[in-house]
Amino acid sequence: MNSCILMAQVVQAPELRFTQDNQLPVAQMLVEFAGSRDNDPPGQLKVVGWGNLATEIQESYQVGDRLIIQGYLRMNTIDRPEGFKEKRAELTASRIYKADGNFAPMGGTARPSNVVSMESYSRPMGSPPTENYNRPASSPPMESYNRPVSSPAAPPSSEPAPIPNEDLDDIPF
Repeated sequence: MNSCILMAQVVQAPELRFTQDNQLPVAQMLVEFAGSRDNDPPGQLKVVGWGNLATEIQESYQVGDRLIIQGYLRMNTIDRPEGFKEKRAELTASRIYKADGNFAPMGGTARPSNVVSMESYSRPMGSPPTENYNRPASSPPMESYNRPVSSPAAPPSSEPAPIPNEDLDDIPF
């Protein structure tokens, strides 16, 4: 299985369809992303979402929206009327984020109820960040960390110290 994360802009409005048994919603939209080089034209890719994500895609996104899409790539082979086969890439989305600074994930990953937003936290002015910190009883006092560590004295040597090999590159050129 592969994994892909793509930042793109919606260029064709999402359309919602259902599987043949009318049970599972499927949404598809066309997105555009920047070329890999400055002079490359932008690339286009079809994005597909299934189930609840398909409904969210159709309801939440429109042409011009910038998105971060997480999913996997697959190749589709299409028979062309000219008599040859064409391969096209398709991104099957598992999560979609709007790229407007508010990265609330879409796609069934709700925030757990025990998570508190840090935006609601405010520390009193002038108080240090560790004001309410209690050191565990088992840790040694802080003074013991500031003591100099004694090391065995090395006997004086008349030989020069070896020069370390500065060439850290494994590939010789």
